[in-house]
Amino acid sequence: MRKNGVVRKLFVITSVLILLVFSLAMLAEGLFFERFYRSTKINHLEQSMERFGTKYLAAESNQIEASRALGTFMNENNASVAILSSQFEQRSIDPYFIQIATESKLVTLRIASEGMMLNDIPTGLRIGEPLVVDGIFMDENDTIMQPVNIHQEGQGATHPDEGLVRVEGKITDFILPEQRSYNPFYQDTLIRNALMDWLLQQDIHRLELDRNASVQTEWLDPWSGIRYAVLVAPLSTSMDEERYVFALTSLQPVGEAVDILKQYFIYLAPVILILVLILSLIYSRIISRPLVKLSQSAGRMAQLDFSVQPEVHSKDEFGDLARSMRTLSQNLDSALQELRQTNEELHTEMEEKQRSEQLRKELIANISHELKTPLSIVKGFAEGLQDDVAVDKRERYLGLIVSETDRMNALIMDMLELSKFEAKAIQLRLRDISLGELIQRVAASFTQQLESKQLNIDIQEVSDFVVSADPRRLEQVVLNLLSNAVRHASQGSIIRIDIQQMIHGQIKTAIANVGAPIEVEDLGRIWDQFYRAERSRDRKSGGTGLGLAIVKHILELHGSRYGAANTDQGVVFHFTLEQVEVK
Repeated sequence: MRKNGVVRKLFVITSVLILLVFSLAMLAEGLFFERFYRSTKINHLEQSMERFGTKYLAAESNQIEASRALGTFMNENNASVAILSSQFEQRSIDPYFIQIATESKLVTLRIASEGMMLNDIPTGLRIGEPLVVDGIFMDENDTIMQPVNIHQEGQGATHPDEGLVRVEGKITDFILPEQRSYNPFYQDTLIRNALMDWLLQQDIHRLELDRNASVQTEWLDPWSGIRYAVLVAPLSTSMDEERYVFALTSLQPVGEAVDILKQYFIYLAPVILILVLILSLIYSRIISRPLVKLSQSAGRMAQLDFSVQPEVHSKDEFGDLARSMRTLSQNLDSALQELRQTNEELHTEMEEKQRSEQLRKELIANISHELKTPLSIVKGFAEGLQDDVAVDKRERYLGLIVSETDRMNALIMDMLELSKFEAKAIQLRLRDISLGELIQRVAASFTQQLESKQLNIDIQEVSDFVVSADPRRLEQVVLNLLSNAVRHASQGSIIRIDIQQMIHGQIKTAIANVGAPIEVEDLGRIWDQFYRAERSRDRKSGGTGLGLAIVKHILELHGSRYGAANTDQGVVFHFTLEQVEVK
């Protein structure tokens, strides 16, 4: 994890935010949870009291149903309830009962809050189970009993205690207090004490009750120190007598819950801290992984490395950014390739321009050199004629002047023709011609040169090949190449001309002599203007230095592949032409 990396920053920010939220939750729990719990509980109790009033008034004429409504309300709301008269006197109503069916009658067991403990009643009672009760009948018909001992069949004493009556039967109906975090019977007995303390301040609360509003107060049990919420509300009725519902519910679970929750947070805080750090690290790595990949890709792109594309395929903003970076990378790569290619072309053009400039300088130097020598000769012989040299020398002087003038004229004509080739001003006039006949005709024109050096020309032709070419220009090519071969051939050697058929309809012509080879570094430059393999530029070898440059342009116009190479005995020049099928 980098010191200033996004993973570290995201991890720190996430951890701090989660811990801050957790701390705020703990603070809010300590400051507001108990108050919120009490307010919620009292509001819920108040709403339940309104519904209870309606049910109680509807069942008031039936004592069993009235007890059922009261007991159900007390169980559901964990509250003790008393019905008060208009003078705030408590009416005697037992909310809990058990009905059992004996062999002859239905007996109702009234379970009073005073004198009864929760463990005095068997647990897990269900309708239809047999039950044995020892108690005292409270009416003349022996249908209402005050139970003393309640036990299931097969349990308890064999005979009832003295003065008690035993009743056995099956349970048909019952309402019993539910097990709470405190003794419900004990709370039910406290309602009288709470009512007495509340009556001391009844004048304060009566005004609110007269407006048909409920009154909320708190009461502290002096014996246990437990706080209770007291809620008094009018009981709606169509009768003249006003009545009230007095409800008492313990607030001890609130305080206990808050204390336990604080201890729970104390023990849970280290675990939560570790989990927050682990989850924040995982979360930060998951969230920042695409960003890290994109950063790495951007770093490679900064180094002009577009070979690796960002592998982020999500459909969110990171995915959009990755796709944009891939497109950018491809565009930059394409632009860079084009720039490199353009740069290479520009570099080639610059080299070509430098080479052309160098050739131009060499051309000027060569022209100056080539014209200076014959002009000097012409001037010398002309001055000799002015001085009235001997008559026998005049003819020789005049012949030399004419020869040098012809040389200058040939040089100028070659230069003019070469300039036309370079300006693309030469148009070929292609015809179907016999290559062998043309070569033989050109070779016949070298009879005098061949005899003077005792040379022979050997033409090797398998067949009479017909090619597509400009006859005048092709003759110029053969003339130049054969002139070079004769000029540099050894005395008494043979010049070989081979005409062969190649693949793809090409005819290859090779002219080879026996003589001194060309230096390897000169082979690529012999086609340049005024370039000669002889460093001394010996004028005895003849030529203007433009012949091979003209040959190159003519062959390129024909689309020929040409070249020169050293052999074991001398030098060979070759070129190709397109063959024409003879019909």
